[in-house]
Amino acid sequence: MNDLLSTLVLSRWQFGLTTIYHFLFVPITIGMVFVVAVFQTAWVRTGRAHYLQLTRFFGRIFLINFAMGVVTGIVQEFQFGMNWSTYSRFVGDVFGAPLALEGILAFFLEAAFIGIWIFGWDRLPKGVHLASIWLTALGTLLSAYFIIAANAFMQHPVGFRLDASRGRAELTDIWAVVTNKVALAAFPHTIAASFMVAAAVVIAVAGWHLARNQHLETMLPAIKFGLWTMVTAGAVTLLTGDQLGLVMVDTQPMKMAAAEALYNTATGQDASFSIFTLGTPDGVHELFSIRIPYLLSFLSTHTTHGTVGGIRELQAQYTQVYGPGDYSPTIWVTYWAFRWMIGFGAVSVLLAIAGLVLLRRGRVPQRRWVWRIAVWSAPLPMAAMTVGWIFTEMGRQPWLVFGLLKTSAGVSPNVTGVEVLISLVVFTLLYGALAVVEFRLLRRAAQRADELTPPEDPAQDAPETIATVY
Repeated sequence: MNDLLSTLVLSRWQFGLTTIYHFLFVPITIGMVFVVAVFQTAWVRTGRAHYLQLTRFFGRIFLINFAMGVVTGIVQEFQFGMNWSTYSRFVGDVFGAPLALEGILAFFLEAAFIGIWIFGWDRLPKGVHLASIWLTALGTLLSAYFIIAANAFMQHPVGFRLDASRGRAELTDIWAVVTNKVALAAFPHTIAASFMVAAAVVIAVAGWHLARNQHLETMLPAIKFGLWTMVTAGAVTLLTGDQLGLVMVDTQPMKMAAAEALYNTATGQDASFSIFTLGTPDGVHELFSIRIPYLLSFLSTHTTHGTVGGIRELQAQYTQVYGPGDYSPTIWVTYWAFRWMIGFGAVSVLLAIAGLVLLRRGRVPQRRWVWRIAVWSAPLPMAAMTVGWIFTEMGRQPWLVFGLLKTSAGVSPNVTGVEVLISLVVFTLLYGALAVVEFRLLRRAAQRADELTPPEDPAQDAPETIATVY
């Protein structure tokens, strides 16, 4: 019971839950701003009314999600000082630098131009107004990169010196921090996956309207755009994920070993990738598995004869370097999170390919189950990103900053388990209420038809009425 109420356990649960909740809004925001920008660009270039309607329609969804993401993201900053003050003191000089850049450069750029986009419809020339949404998208990318760079320091610390007398890491090279090879590999992977999430939203919304045989002239182009985006972004996610895997093996070999539940070092054919494995909890005995020979070797080294370190051997190495302790993460979490991430993403792409086949030559499927699949498959890319984030963070354990600070040493010394439990319950109830509000707002925005109704005079786009809908 004392373990369950410990400050460490509850603080980890609280940060994990609040971060996952906030993370739900991040990929939608990143991907959806580009969806809106592309549709608006198509309208400016072609003058076709349905592109304007799609811009307004998905713009509303983007803005709702953006606002909720900002609100929930603020809580994350407070937790560093409240529940993880030791961590903040230890790494604040380094960790704070990319976060400061994110706030000063990225967020202000994003916030300023999103305001211009919202209120500038009837006040700015089309080209200038279009530039505002693209600058908003640029700010979103910069924001994502600086946050990923901050997290990358926790995965692979660079650009610092350790002041043992003060017990803290001090920044020595900001360029090394922002060009951390983990950040350079994780950023394109994250952005491509975010485009998959946005594509899933477009597909689901368009599928809902097409199931009711309404707004065909608008929603057919939208769903085709979403399907092609899903397939393209899925391919990029696969390629960038491969590169991220190579970096992970180089910087955190224990994480790859845990992802495969590989207890003993393997080479070549023995370094196989298990599609599914059942074994004893200690990993000594494998009861059943489905394996692909050589695949783990190829994923880890890009050769079929490469060597992949096992948990036992890496544990022995880490013990020599860092002292006594258990340096392996929770194996079943990393093992299954890695596979769920791949599985959810792969199913999303396969369904998109099937959708393109069904819609070829302008055909519109009349069976309602087709559109139900389009709607209910929407959470798959988001689920893939969520379990991917869990894999990334849980696979780093027991380190808060790899090789420098253990998670158990980062919690606030003067905060009790009861205090964290109270705040955890409050946050859970509050975020549950916000989830209901968010879902209802998004559902209402997705089902509204006013933006999708063609103007009486197609030649008149009536931009003066657009700002009022926001």
